Amino acid sequence: MAKYLAQIIVLGGQAIGRAFAKALKQEIAASQEAARRGGGGPQGEKRAEANARSGMTLEEAKQILNVDDLKDLEKVIKNYEHLFAVNEKAKGGSFYIQSKVFRAKERIDQEIKQQMEDMRSKQRETR
Repeated sequence: MAKYLAQIIVLGGQAIGRAFAKALKQEIAASQEAARRGGGGPQGEKRAEANARSGMTLEEAKQILNVDDLKDLEKVIKNYEHLFAVNEKAKGGSFYIQSKVFRAKERIDQEIKQQMEDMRSKQRETR
């Protein structure tokens, strides 16, 4: 009986060890992919910080608001207002989706603000 119990414990430990190792490898790969997408350096750090603060990547925010280019502010605002209004709880919409739309707009606003600050700092450097 003790022999079987020991075998069960050993096999269970091996299975847990393999699962842990696999999860660790996936986390490292995801981390490297996020760093690659962020661009590395100070710009990548800023983008990673903004992603962590809003809980959403810029790519995800652009997908939610169906926007390809952040320079088209009118389209960003138009899509945001439409999606936010359509998903109002009073109109039978989803509060969850409405909050995702709000967070997407918030994340895009952060990115636009960062781009404006970067442009201002470059202008100061050239003077």
